[in-house]
Formats: sequence, structure tokens, C-alpha cells
Amino acid sequence: MAHDWTEKYRPDSLSKIIGNPKAVSELTAWANSWNRGIPEKRAVVLSGSPGIGKTSAAVALANDMGWDIIEMNASDQRTGDAIKSVALAGAGSNAFTDDGQYLSTKEGRRKLIVLDEADNLFGREDRGALPAISELIKSTKQPVMLIVNDLYALSRKSAVIKTETLQITFMRPRASEIVKALERIADAENVSVEKDALIKMAGNSGGDMRAAVRNLESLALGRNAITNDDAGKLSDRIVRKDIYDLMSSIFREKDAMKARRMLMDVDETPDHIMTWVDENLPFEFRDKGDLMRGYERLARADVFLGRVGRRQYFGFWSYASDMMSAGVSVSKRSAAVSHERFRFPLYLMKMSRSKAVRTLKRGVCSKLSSLLHTSTGRISSDVIPMLKMMLRNDPELAAAVAADASLETEEIAFLLDAKVDSKAVKDAVAKNPGHAAAPSHDAAGDTAVKGVRKESAKDAPAKGAGPQKSLFQF
Repeated sequence: MAHDWTEKYRPDSLSKIIGNPKAVSELTAWANSWNRGIPEKRAVVLSGSPGIGKTSAAVALANDMGWDIIEMNASDQRTGDAIKSVALAGAGSNAFTDDGQYLSTKEGRRKLIVLDEADNLFGREDRGALPAISELIKSTKQPVMLIVNDLYALSRKSAVIKTETLQITFMRPRASEIVKALERIADAENVSVEKDALIKMAGNSGGDMRAAVRNLESLALGRNAITNDDAGKLSDRIVRKDIYDLMSSIFREKDAMKARRMLMDVDETPDHIMTWVDENLPFEFRDKGDLMRGYERLARADVFLGRVGRRQYFGFWSYASDMMSAGVSVSKRSAAVSHERFRFPLYLMKMSRSKAVRTLKRGVCSKLSSLLHTSTGRISSDVIPMLKMMLRNDPELAAAVAADASLETEEIAFLLDAKVDSKAVKDAVAKNPGHAAAPSHDAAGDTAVKGVRKESAKDAPAKGAGPQKSLFQF
């Protein structure tokens, strides 16, 4: 079976990557620096929106340099152990091909270690991943590439990402560049495409080259010519309106019915859209009367959404949608129009950025509740705040808590309010090197219930060293 066109026409050289000459130049310079030995920045981070060529750039770079690729993406298990066994093991000096041929780096043969979607590390499925990635970046003898959509989501969790890597940003290609690429693909497939159709496909892709190629492939299936009308039908069928277009229609156009219709084309729930309207309303409606009327309509929408939750009657969604779109739109009577960029809801931003922290906190509360025989709610509200202050001032206690509760590296970092690769976290781990492999509280039986760790003679404190701290000596 033939590959889909996104794979068939994936660029095999960096010179064929469209729309990012600066990024390509920086990436080439970094790759060439490996020809002179191990460079200062052993890892590179490619960031940017999905579908703009980051993964293609990784494959193209490997082809240009004659490197093999070791790749881990979001579909793989990416725990700390998995990364150590796959990526760290592959980061040694020498390599073997798939057929067993020995490759020496002295001969210029290297492996490119790629961690795709490296910013999507959530929950226990990816436990231990960040410390392993930090270790990989600092110790690798092979080039490492991290591919992310949101660099901030990854770098805020680890200082190593900020200081020890080269960050390269990929931008969305212009529509004219996408048109030229689509023309080359159509010529290769012997498909005649009208110029206006190509322009429409490129415009509707929103800078996503992958989406544009798939649109072209779907239209070319079973035919050898594509007209502008064909592209228009595809647009009506699969292209959804953007939330920013909806905000512009509500706040900056005087067509309430258009705003109402556009809301139906946005693939978001009414409560999500209301969060956007609420965030931008005070910045778009500067007139006090407009602002008062706008909030009255938005409050009425909120009442209807509340009735949906209480009565489970989703017919109220239509009333809420009308109020937050057409209702807010007709509230504006002044002629002033804002030209500022629409703001992403601060509430959604905070919830997104705190998702990993909330997951960590639930894990810590669960372990401590089993150890202290109390509820997770009590741990969260009463124990955690006091415990954090105690641990920051007592490194030995931090190590003891980590051992008694079998905390993992990320969980220790959470209690210390520190990054996973900080000195405080490393010290706590170093004093209890076997903490990650410690048995769970359920499996530890009486040992966990009594709060006493089984120790070998080797682990016992030295004579005269004083009493060893325990979690139950608070």
C-alpha cells in the first residue's frame, strides 16, 4: 500500500524545508558542530505549532548528515526507565545499525536521538521522564533533539532545558510558500490544479503544511483535475472557524446574526466560549454603558448554563449561545473599535500550566495519606503546607520523607518547590538512592503501617551518628 502524501513527499533534505530559512541555518550549524567533537550545546529544542515541519526537519537533518535516528514519541512509553533504556543507552559513543553493522563515531557516524512531543509529559505514564531527559541532555555523546509545541511548558519544569540546550523556533510558512509546495506535489502526481484552488487550500491550512497536503490528496483521489469549486466544497466540509474569528465577529463587527452563526461553526462548548468572552469583554468595550449591557447579556448566558448543569437539559445551551454571541454583539453602541490582540483566558492558561502540578500533588497526597492514615483532603489542606516549610529548612528530613513515602524525583521537587534538577532535589535523592525502587505502601505490609523501613546492616546508621530521622518524628 502506498504511503500517504505527507510521508511520500516529506522533505529528505533541510534545503527542501519551506518557510524557515533562519531555523534551518541554525540547525545546520549545530549539526556541523558535531563534526568537531562534542559541542557546548549537546541538545537542540525545535519549537512551534503542529504541522509546520519540525519532525520533517529532524528526518531531513539525519539524511543530510548521514546519521541514524533513535526516536521516541508520545505513543511510546516514556517513563524515566524507558528513556534510560532507549535514549540514554543509545547516547553512547558508538552505534550499531539495524543489521548489526558496527559504526564508529571516529568515522563520522552518529545517531540522532529524537524525543518528539517532549512537552506532553503527564501523569504516571511518564513518571521519571524529566530527570531522565535532563540527564540525557547533560551526558549524551550523541546529538539529541527535543521537538515541542510549547517550549514554556517544558522549560519551566527544568532549568537544564533553558541553559543546556539550543532553542530554535519554527514559524508557520506563508501561504505563497505552501502554494509552491502544493504545485510541485500536484505536478509529480500528474494532477492539474487551478491556481485559485491551490490558493484556497493554502489559505485554509492556517500555515499547517501537513493539513494542506492532506487536503490536496483527498481532492485528487480518483481524479486528475481539481477546480476552485472542488476546493470550496472541501473548505465547507472540514474547515472550522477559529475562536479568534468568533471574538472579532462578536466585539468588532455590527452583525449580531453573523456572530450567532459563527459560534455554531466553532468547535467549542458554550462554557468554554463564555470564558473567552468574559476575558476580552472589559478590553473591547471601553464605554461604561456598553460594558454594563455586555455583562448583563453574559450574566444571562451564565444563568442558562447553570440551568443546564442543574437540570441536565442541554436545550438551554442554545439560549446561552445566543446571549453570549448576538446578545453581547448588540450591546455595543459606541463606534470605538479596539485593535489589540484578543487575550487568551487567564483561567484556562493557569489551569493548563498547573495540570502537571495538580497531578503530582494528588500522587503525593495519596502516598502520604496511606502513610499517615488520614484522608487526602486533610493531607492537602493541613499537612502539605506545613511539610513544605519544614523540608525547605531541613534537608535530612526531606531525604527521610522521600524514603518513607517512596516519593519519586518529581514528587520530591514538588514538596521542595524546586526544579527536578536542582541541588536540593538531587541531595534528597542521593541520600536515598533506592527511593524510586522502594516497594509501594500496600505491598510493604507491616513495614509501611508502622512507618519503619527495613534496613540491612549496610544501611544502618554508623555508630555514634545519632538517631536517623523518620517521617513520624515531626
